[in-house]
Amino acid sequence: MTKDAEIDMKEVELREMDPEKQPMTCDGPPAGGEKNGTVKVKVPDNEVTFTGLSKEELMKVAGTPGWVRTRWALLILFWLGWVGMLAGAIVIIVQAPRCKPIPEMNWWNEGPLYQISDSEAFADGLAGVEARLDEINKLKVKGLILGPLHTIQRDMPATLNLKEIDPTKGTELALLAVLEKARKKGISVVLDLTPNYLGNAPWFSPSELDDVMAKVNDAAEYWLDLGVDGIKVSDFTSATNSIDWSKFQAAVKGNLTEETKKKVLIGVVKNVSDVELSELVNTTSVDLVLSDLLSRRNGGVQRIMDMNTLSSQQRGVAWGLGAAHEDQLSKRATTPALIRLYQLLLFTMPGTPVFTYGDEIGLQAIGSESPKMVWDIEKEPVEGTAVNDTAEVQRKEYVAVRKWFRSLSELRVKERSLLHGDYYPLSSSDSSLSFLRIWDQSERYITAVNWGAASETLAFKLEATEGLELPETATVKLATDEALVVDSTVTLDKFVLAPGQAVLLQFP
Repeated sequence: MTKDAEIDMKEVELREMDPEKQPMTCDGPPAGGEKNGTVKVKVPDNEVTFTGLSKEELMKVAGTPGWVRTRWALLILFWLGWVGMLAGAIVIIVQAPRCKPIPEMNWWNEGPLYQISDSEAFADGLAGVEARLDEINKLKVKGLILGPLHTIQRDMPATLNLKEIDPTKGTELALLAVLEKARKKGISVVLDLTPNYLGNAPWFSPSELDDVMAKVNDAAEYWLDLGVDGIKVSDFTSATNSIDWSKFQAAVKGNLTEETKKKVLIGVVKNVSDVELSELVNTTSVDLVLSDLLSRRNGGVQRIMDMNTLSSQQRGVAWGLGAAHEDQLSKRATTPALIRLYQLLLFTMPGTPVFTYGDEIGLQAIGSESPKMVWDIEKEPVEGTAVNDTAEVQRKEYVAVRKWFRSLSELRVKERSLLHGDYYPLSSSDSSLSFLRIWDQSERYITAVNWGAASETLAFKLEATEGLELPETATVKLATDEALVVDSTVTLDKFVLAPGQAVLLQFP
């Protein structure tokens, strides 16, 4: 056999070999013997694959005592763990503090009421009121009190027409437009039907009371059917002497269903004590009673006593400084600082705050005439034009007061302690007072005001109450005094408040 034939035979043998037994080289197939780099891989002829235990083998093992005990131990541990977690959850639920049930709230308790006693001075009549509803809505008010709007000649009952709007104030169509737009914005509208609002006696003479009451009753039904959300009357204690008073109440409250909105009857009363006011709230079935108590009581001790008497009836009591007389705050709070002070006090007292138009900017009222409302206060003077320095200072003050008002209104609407929380007096003096508002596990608030001419050191003292105590420190939420920085921490021991200043403190 030639040399070439031998080589060919070797190549045939290599091709016929199992691929896994062929040598692997880095330089290609061998030619004439092994070379450096050759790797031989030997694969076992009888490879064994693990397949686990068969079913029969597993069944034999599973029945052994050791595995039986193991399974029972794991099962018992599982159920013990499950029962333990269930018991722990039950303990947590039982020991957790109960949430206090929310008291029944009506729409007139959920935020401030805003009365427009003179629609001409406010916005040139009812059409202007509709146009300004967007700006009113920014104040977070829950209700408007309009009017009186009806026609009447002073002290002349024969001229009384409660179903007709005085043409100088607007038209019925304009009022309906106000109702429609206000409803879309979630603002309720109350109509003042005080008969002789231009005269000295709101209900004329006692001998004419029943006839006048019948007209008021008829008018209330008329306007309520057109969509008004409530009726307000002044000197309502005189009206309660009428034989038709109960009919009037029934007309206002009507037949409520789940679909109908609850109507409100607001009564205004003057020159009564806190005890008399409490009795009126309890006995007259008037939904909300507005008095002049706050404006007549000048001392902090008296004012705290009034709140002590009425705090438990807060859903039936309305507070205002001048609102009962349809006056602006500025008639009794003569400086911007005092206006802010009384705004803070009214927004945090237990009851519904009532403001007269212009109170949100500190509108100055001079004399007995209704002041003209000031609009567009955000517009700054055009650069290059002559500027009245006094007017510009006043404009900036209006802007600052309105910002303060809106902050308070937004806070009251969202904080349960201020909206319907419990009230506790803390301190009082001739020119200062402080109190605490709390609700369950919500944030808690301390109101402190000093309308005097000197600084006051307030010793916050909480009467012995189970489970309730004051902390050592609190956070400044809002303050009229620039020295009290918002979000700063202050100590409550012998708290000093500067003259003419107010602060709202917060703690968890």
